[in-house]
Amino acid sequence: MAARSHVQDPNDRRLRPIYDYLDNGNNKMAIQQADKLLKKHKDLHCAKVLKAIGLQRTGKQEEAFTLAQEVAALEPTDDNSLQALTILYREMHRPELVTKLYEAAVRKVPNSEEYHSHLFMAYARVGEYKKMQQAGMALYKIVPKNPYYFWSVMSLVMQSISAQDEKLSKTMFLPLAQRMVEKMVKEDKIEAEAEVQLYLMILERLGKDLEGLEVIRGKLGEKLTSELQSREMKCMVLYKKLIKWPECNALSRKLLLNNPDDWQFYLSYFDSLFHLIDAAWTPPTEAEHSLEGPVTCLVQEAINFVEERILNEEPKGSRRLRGPYLAKLELIRRLRARGTNDEYRLGIPEELMFQYFERFGDKPCCYSDLRIFVDLLSPERHTQFINKLMEVVPMSVSSESDLALPDDIKAMQRHMFVIQFTRLLGLHEALDQEQKLSLVEELMQRYKHALEFGKSCLKTELQFSDNYCLFAVHLLLDIWRQSGEEGPLWQSLALLEETLSNSPSSAQFKLLLIRIYCLLGAFEPVVDLYTSLDAKHVQHDTIGYLLTRYAEPLGHLAAASQACNFTLRFFHSNQKDTSEYIIQAYKYGAFEKIPEFIAFRNRLNNSLHFAQVRIERMLLDLFLEANVTQSLEESIKSMGLCPDEDDIPWDNLRDNRDLTVLFCWDPKGSELTEGQRETSMKEERTWLQIRSLTLRLVCALATISHTVELKNSNRTTENGVASKIDTLRYLIQQLECIVQTEKKKDKQVVQFLVQGSPPARMITYLESTSCWCQINAFHLVIDVYELDASGLEETLDVQNRIANDFKSLLGQLQELFNNKCKGSLLEANKTNYTTRPELLENLVFLVETVCIILWVSYYCGNVLRPLKSSLQKKKKKKKEINFAMPIVFSGFQDYVAGLQNFLSEVVYHIKELESALTALKFEELTMDGHSAIEGEQKFSRVVRGKIQSSYLRSLQEMGELLRKRLDTVKSLKI
Repeated sequence: MAARSHVQDPNDRRLRPIYDYLDNGNNKMAIQQADKLLKKHKDLHCAKVLKAIGLQRTGKQEEAFTLAQEVAALEPTDDNSLQALTILYREMHRPELVTKLYEAAVRKVPNSEEYHSHLFMAYARVGEYKKMQQAGMALYKIVPKNPYYFWSVMSLVMQSISAQDEKLSKTMFLPLAQRMVEKMVKEDKIEAEAEVQLYLMILERLGKDLEGLEVIRGKLGEKLTSELQSREMKCMVLYKKLIKWPECNALSRKLLLNNPDDWQFYLSYFDSLFHLIDAAWTPPTEAEHSLEGPVTCLVQEAINFVEERILNEEPKGSRRLRGPYLAKLELIRRLRARGTNDEYRLGIPEELMFQYFERFGDKPCCYSDLRIFVDLLSPERHTQFINKLMEVVPMSVSSESDLALPDDIKAMQRHMFVIQFTRLLGLHEALDQEQKLSLVEELMQRYKHALEFGKSCLKTELQFSDNYCLFAVHLLLDIWRQSGEEGPLWQSLALLEETLSNSPSSAQFKLLLIRIYCLLGAFEPVVDLYTSLDAKHVQHDTIGYLLTRYAEPLGHLAAASQACNFTLRFFHSNQKDTSEYIIQAYKYGAFEKIPEFIAFRNRLNNSLHFAQVRIERMLLDLFLEANVTQSLEESIKSMGLCPDEDDIPWDNLRDNRDLTVLFCWDPKGSELTEGQRETSMKEERTWLQIRSLTLRLVCALATISHTVELKNSNRTTENGVASKIDTLRYLIQQLECIVQTEKKKDKQVVQFLVQGSPPARMITYLESTSCWCQINAFHLVIDVYELDASGLEETLDVQNRIANDFKSLLGQLQELFNNKCKGSLLEANKTNYTTRPELLENLVFLVETVCIILWVSYYCGNVLRPLKSSLQKKKKKKKEINFAMPIVFSGFQDYVAGLQNFLSEVVYHIKELESALTALKFEELTMDGHSAIEGEQKFSRVVRGKIQSSYLRSLQEMGELLRKRLDTVKSLKI
């Protein structure tokens, strides 16, 4: 830098303070500094762009865009202006404007390598693959470097991937890409491994596997060195595709001789072995077995091969590899599945598993290793097998306790394996409630004793004995499922809170706490727990449902809004971030990663969770703000919504939720099944349809105005576009159809699984009858629209119907409130606590329904008010003093008065619930008989305090929103 300082561009020196202000977030000072500089140097385009960046960051988007376009119109070629405009357009989410910028720069400076490469990357950001191909070749002609040539080739491959017509892809794009690479091969210009990888990718997509194999085995294959055994792995894949089982078997065997612990090679070895046996393959008498060497084609040969690998491991003592021992069990499993009698030659599975436990039982991986072979044990031998394992676990009885406890971490790990396997074999299911509680107490004693082993652990490290607590909680959850009493849930929370204080970084404790708090209807503690998980990047999609599923339904409206915004920030940044990954992949020649990045981006764009959060956020904003701080019409306009448009990719929706994020040792029959996953996905998809239609109906309501469309018009379309009221009718019909279809289905009660999805909100929605309240409210809009279109004199039947609709709506609201929203939220006595979290969910649905009915009422008032005024003026002119007002006006006034009384009643009820909760003195209560299990009453009090506080927050937020809505009812009077 010192060498350049004397020739530094004076403009750089002038612009430096503005850059510094922008970097420090002081955007106002940046704007002021830019203005000062522009007064002295009007032609300093970069200062104008930097000012635009400051304006963009202070929320003045239109002014910023105007300034940027002024500079862009001048087609600048200085580096500062171009880079500043690129930054601005990226912040505006307008990457397509960057391409125009560099197209102009390349026209003015046609031989600039830098501008050409920037143009290529700009095309990459917007996915203009054809233009990328052309830009890549133009760049290669200016600077003949291999990477530029292969950028163009890769762009052809991307054209083939994105092409709708597969025939076009296979007959034009890929063959052209192949010819371009082969031209470089013939000229001996292939330099890097990335170029060979791209060649193989093209051949694979063309289905030319044999040619691909020749490339790998030839001179070019020598360049495949970035990954260990990369060449052999690619050969293996192609041998399987080409059904060359002798070569596949021989290569697997050869690789296992070098690395007897690589599990994937054992699987390839056994797969190919049984394919050869099924094909009755025999080795040639004179020639070599295969290109890769000797082939194993008999079961006895395979047995001998595995036995040899084990014999090689025996002298290593504690440094033995696990692969050969597991391979023996895998071979037994496959032989048993084939129904042959050869498995006896390998030994008895129970004895082999016991020997494996003796060798590797002190390693945490022992459970996951043996779990897949649990079916090899005969059911009647389960108890004996567990007893046999316990006999070799080194335990000793201390003077302080009658319980035999492990002396060190390795012994503890062996004991933990025994408990894991006991649960996996289903032996915990046979215990009665007393035995389970006794086992919970024993496990917590073991947990507390083993804390000594982790005294030196840092706060960020997990305690060695954490799994003991998880076992105890799983047992308590079993008791809760069987008995239906909530006591075990409260005990689980107390245990988890206590153990979390010892392992504050344990994600498993936090995730379980989140699930159980939400089961009891308490969302407030969940926010801090989820925040402390510090979810990164794609985890917002995989585990974000734990937060967003419960925030609004449990009445935490402000937290729900924050959670949705936080999640959406990740999804919106995904598009920009993925473009950067693709650009980096081009720069560093990681061509095979580019299709993966694009598939990843598409998977996130099509995420079910993304679609749900987006719709819920918009609905939530409307429930909280519309007709309170700004009108419904303004709210809808600011969101850019249109009732005719449905931008959810229904056919491509992906369920990216990680439903198995929690540890689970349940028997195989109790695991989350693929059928349960699919059912959950269907329910969530249907719920998304309901919420999307509700949002579009509200949007349609906001766009209908009684002065927009021609009165007495029978046309359903105008200029080819369906009328707004027809859109409303169509959306109501769709919503009714879904609700009726779902009502007819038998809804199975989803049992809580440690690994599994939370129940869909749709079940509570359908049971609460709020669905029909909302649908009938939208039907009322159609009747009022008809009255507005046809006038008072010709619509007597419609007026009577509207008056009856008003009464009916009030009755339905009252019924929903009386049947689903009344009762105590929390009851406590000396032996048990009882919660009713469904009461909160129903109250939230009631609040949503009230909001929708009030928006409909605003529309009705806006239509009826001028009609009444017009009628009064008409009668006044005719000097009719005692004339009868149409029933629709008196009906609306009675309806508004009834609505006001109803809202006052609901607000009073919520206030009563708050008072009852506050008076409960919940933290001071104790539950008889649980102190021994919980260890300390302190954590029980913490749990009770958190749940009580959460319930109060829920009631306060719903009460506050309803009070705001009650204040707006006064403006409905006509």
